[in-house]
Amino acid sequence: MNNVLFALIQALKTLFHPRMLSLVLWPMLVAIVLWAGAAMLFWSNWVNDMTGMMQATPLEQWMAQGYFAVASHYLIVIILLLLLLPSIYVTALLITAIFAMPMMVNHVAGKYYPRLERKQGGTNAGSIANALVAIAVYCAGWVLSLPLWLFSPLALLLPLVLMAYLNQRLFRYDALAEHASKEEYAQVMERASMKLYLLGLIVALLQFVPVLNLFSPVYVALAFIHLCLTELKELRQSV
Repeated sequence: MNNVLFALIQALKTLFHPRMLSLVLWPMLVAIVLWAGAAMLFWSNWVNDMTGMMQATPLEQWMAQGYFAVASHYLIVIILLLLLLPSIYVTALLITAIFAMPMMVNHVAGKYYPRLERKQGGTNAGSIANALVAIAVYCAGWVLSLPLWLFSPLALLLPLVLMAYLNQRLFRYDALAEHASKEEYAQVMERASMKLYLLGLIVALLQFVPVLNLFSPVYVALAFIHLCLTELKELRQSV
C-alpha cells in the first residue's frame, strides 16, 4: 500500500514538469477528434444496429408501443453515449501507452531512478501484443456485462473493475520494458499483482471526474511507471 501511495504522489509531482505537461492534453484531444469524426459518419448506422439488437430481445413488444417507442429511441441514444464516452477515454489511454510512454519512462527513470540498470527485457512486439490483449479483454468485458449494467446494482462497480484491469494491464509492460529482464518482469508481476490492481482501481475513478479526466491518461501512466520501477528496485535490493 505504501508503494501505491508513493506512486500516486510522485506521479502528481512529475506531472507538473514542463516535459510532462506538454503531453497532457493531446492524447485526449486526439481521441475526441477520432470518435467525434466516427460518430458524424456512422451515428445513424449505430442507432439502427442498436435498435435491431434491442428488437431481437424480449423488449421488442415494449418498444413497438406508442410512447414507449419514442422513449426507446432516447434509451438507445443514452446507451450509445455510455459506450462512446469510455471509448474516448480508452483510446486516449492507448495513445498514451503507445506514443508517450517511452518519453515518460526515460524522464522518470533518469530523474528518480538513475542507478536502476536497464536490462531491456521488453520488445516493441511485446508492447503491441500486451496492448491488444488489454483492449480485447476490456472490450469483451464491456459487451458481456452490458445486461448487468441495466438491471443490476453492479452497474456502479463493473466500470471500475474493468478499468482497473485495463489500467494495470496496459501500462505495466511498457513501464518495465526498458529496465526489467524477462525474469524480473515475471517476478514483479507475481509480487506486486495486488498493488497494480489497487492502483488501477484508484486511478480508474478519474475517468468519472469532469475536466480531470482530460489530464488523467498521462497521470495514470506516470503512476504506473513509478510503482513498477519502485517494485523493480526493491526486488533487486532483496536479492
